[in-house]
Amino acid sequence: MTQCHCERSEAISATTACASGGDCFVALRAPRNDRRGDAKGVVLAATLLALTLPALAQTSPDRPWLDPSLLPAARAEGALVVYSSINEQEGLPLWKIFEETTGIKVAYVRASDTVLMSRVAIEFRADQRSWDIILTTTVNKLPPQLLAAVDPPEAPQIAPAARDPGRRWYGVYANYNAPAYNTRLVQRAELPRSYDEFLQHKEWAGRVAIDATDNEWLRAIYEHYGEERGQKLVKDLVATLNPVVTDGHLALARAVGAGEYAIALNNYVNLTMNVKLAGGHTDFWALDPVALFFGQVGVSAKAPHPNAARLAANFALSREGQSFLAKFGRLPTRADVAANPPGVIEALTARKVVSVLLNPDEEKKWQRAFDGLFRRR
Repeated sequence: MTQCHCERSEAISATTACASGGDCFVALRAPRNDRRGDAKGVVLAATLLALTLPALAQTSPDRPWLDPSLLPAARAEGALVVYSSINEQEGLPLWKIFEETTGIKVAYVRASDTVLMSRVAIEFRADQRSWDIILTTTVNKLPPQLLAAVDPPEAPQIAPAARDPGRRWYGVYANYNAPAYNTRLVQRAELPRSYDEFLQHKEWAGRVAIDATDNEWLRAIYEHYGEERGQKLVKDLVATLNPVVTDGHLALARAVGAGEYAIALNNYVNLTMNVKLAGGHTDFWALDPVALFFGQVGVSAKAPHPNAARLAANFALSREGQSFLAKFGRLPTRADVAANPPGVIEALTARKVVSVLLNPDEEKKWQRAFDGLFRRR
């Protein structure tokens, strides 16, 4: 896969992606051929495609997400714009499945949660109809008026906790939080059995890291221990371990897997598994509490392709969509999709799981609290 290192908005081929971590527009289509072809052939191909796809939808029991009440109108719209924080190595092939199955051209815009939140807010205020669906961990923090209330047919198959009562977002994967370690630098027998036991490991000072945005984890700590005890515990952890504050959960998972840090005080388990499955020397272990929120999908209230958007949301929630993401260590919200590797969800749910779904004001409050406890170097 060719890497690009610039922000751009032109269509590029499906084999090209921006791997720089920035805001990159990726169109899942081949570059346009400047030479004029046979117009009759193009019309014939389009006609055959139009006749074939409805039949495919009706005769594909393995793809129940292909809602026949949406597919014709979605195909007529012909395009879909996806905003997502899922890295291109997962996101591009995931939406290639959707594109090849439906014939709907997909444009994939990948950026961080923070960039996406800012971008959609600006575009909404400017009354721009720029995107169809958004898939990231912060959809629940968007103002409700930015999202359409939808009822994907696949939604009843996901866990009740992963469904917004207001019908504006649905959990595509579960974002469990737990510490992680480098399996070459730390032996499993050395791992603390509680956050309090971290205080017995002064030798780890400066070799521990945490992401700068882990306000949900802090909120779970306070709920589990109580505010006074939780605040004292975190202050003691900072004083004892002198943790490095990093930017980006995937970057942190990769750094632990590579041995740059011995321990992540907290990280997203699906990203730890992603690095482990790719050959990194890392694993997680569960402690009380396990903070939980979701990678969520939402449909834009101003979607330029509203039928394609609803069909795409249904695909993201489907067994096929979640099974694909599970190959990369994403933890499903469906009971009929197995975690990869097996046993991960059972190990996490054996602990005290605290669901944390913050609204924008709550996030600001807990981020300020986090910033007051964890100082950047």
